[in-house]
Amino acid sequence: MAGGGGGGNRLDLPVVDLASSDPRAAAESIRKACVESGFFYVVNHGVEEGLLKRLFAESSKFFELPMEEKMALRRNSNHRGYTPPYAEKLDPSSKFEGDLKESFYIGPIGDEGLQNDANQWPSEERLPSWRETIKMYHASALATGKRILSLIALSLNLDAEFFENIGAFIRPSAFLRLLHYPGEVDDSDYGNYGASAHSDYGMITLLATDGTPGLQICKEKDRNPQLWEDVHHIDGALIVNIGDLLERWTNCIYRSTVHRVVAVGKERYSAAFFLDPNPDLVVQCLKSCCSESCPPRFLPIKSGDYLKERLSVTYK
Repeated sequence: MAGGGGGGNRLDLPVVDLASSDPRAAAESIRKACVESGFFYVVNHGVEEGLLKRLFAESSKFFELPMEEKMALRRNSNHRGYTPPYAEKLDPSSKFEGDLKESFYIGPIGDEGLQNDANQWPSEERLPSWRETIKMYHASALATGKRILSLIALSLNLDAEFFENIGAFIRPSAFLRLLHYPGEVDDSDYGNYGASAHSDYGMITLLATDGTPGLQICKEKDRNPQLWEDVHHIDGALIVNIGDLLERWTNCIYRSTVHRVVAVGKERYSAAFFLDPNPDLVVQCLKSCCSESCPPRFLPIKSGDYLKERLSVTYK
């Protein structure tokens, strides 16, 4: 087992009911979460339990393939495909070659029958249900993510359709990342992390896990020593966190919180769905989040340019 900094304190995060008959109350709960920690749970989110079970079953089948077969689908220039262990270092200050996890990226899925799908797919002979299961989950998570962003808009005293109206959902950059964290690891990896400390780069992330612990957040990244708190699993809930682009939009009123995955001596599977806007959309401080006394902290930037810049550091 890699000693990754020990266990954290148990953290109680808000649970937001997406089927609530009072969206304003749900939005207020989200606002509190985004200001305090940048993390919350959602229930009644519309992603079927059976689909989640199938997703993790198919994910496990892929990661159990021989390394040679997985490497044949290695992540391409479009950022789709397989990433082996140690290929990614989320915390540039880490003394290790890279993080322990392996992963597989699936990006926006093209229209049926059209040649505009840049994704890589395992062969249907090897994994016959894989592609269809992934596509179903991607579509379901995308619909859920849009519902959450409408509540986030309400929480910022904007129209529920704000992000849709500015074009964020016209060909959004919606990526699903399947993740596998090893159980037992070599002594040389003592102190290494499944995923080293980082904030997410985009708008929001929807995280489904298999229930295995390991996820921790640090609400005050500049505190010394840092206080890490465990995000526990709630059956039937998805974990949601906001990313750096939303922090930029809100002028740091909403917080993109540093988090990590510690090694716990047990295999762990998760699926992170990153919902980011159209790459050409300019992200700039919302009028309601800045003033003469609180001017914008960031220059406007295209979403795609910002994400490319951040990814280039992660994979250099």
